[in-house]
Amino acid sequence: MAGQPTPNLTNPDVSGTEHDADSVLTGEAVALDLRPTGFALRAAGAVIDWLVYFGAYLVIAITLFFAAASAGSEQAAYGIVAIAALVGCLVVAPVAVETLSRGKSLGRLAIGSRIVRDDGGAIGFRHAAIRALVGVLEIYMLFGGLAALFGLFSTRTKRLGDLLAGTYSQYERVSRVPAPLFGVPAQLADWAAVADVARMPDALSRRVAQFLAQAPQLTPDRRRSQAVQLAGEVAGFVSPLPAVDAELFLAGVAVVRREREYAALLLERERLERVRPALRGLPHGFPERG
Repeated sequence: MAGQPTPNLTNPDVSGTEHDADSVLTGEAVALDLRPTGFALRAAGAVIDWLVYFGAYLVIAITLFFAAASAGSEQAAYGIVAIAALVGCLVVAPVAVETLSRGKSLGRLAIGSRIVRDDGGAIGFRHAAIRALVGVLEIYMLFGGLAALFGLFSTRTKRLGDLLAGTYSQYERVSRVPAPLFGVPAQLADWAAVADVARMPDALSRRVAQFLAQAPQLTPDRRRSQAVQLAGEVAGFVSPLPAVDAELFLAGVAVVRREREYAALLLERERLERVRPALRGLPHGFPERG
């Protein structure tokens, strides 16, 4: 529209979000919010797993001892079977459990964590095998001392097995945060009173809402380019166009559209309440019949 100000689509004033070296970025440059498990929780999960696996070994060893004693078997045969049971309980069982459950175990189920790769993907047999073999040394032979030492000085509380396997413990029990509701930006208060946003398609409106929700997690360059692209698409359905930055323009359009749709729903409900007696009432005072 001639003589009408247009949103600044080339140099939006967007405050970028800094990402540390441990952030995991997707192909869309979105930083995933993957939280490593804290030291205390990892220690609690490790103690539970240790009690399960080592307790299983003790039960098997005692059972084999009494079975061998009653059968009169040689002590050497009992020793071989006991060593095999030790390897099975401390190495084979953890590897099988982590591989089949994609990083879970009984202790991790209790604390709400999972072992994942450094890039956030599911671990495989190789990762589980390295962690289990190194765990024999740092957890069982040294009573967890080496694992605790590495975990205290690691940014993601990694133990030695995690460093060698390229994994870490991810905390999965994150409480759901309600999406915040924002009002019309102060710079757009006068524009919002006269803006026409009704022609914008619903699909485009949903894309704008998704962008605004994910914007703080985007890298600054990606955030800027997506805001400019979306503002260019939205500008064809909005009149008049305010002379503001692209992301601020999108925020104003989303809020105005939300508030007007909410007002329309309230008006519709009021109209239905007014005609409800006529819709539900019986004509000419007819009695209700069961």
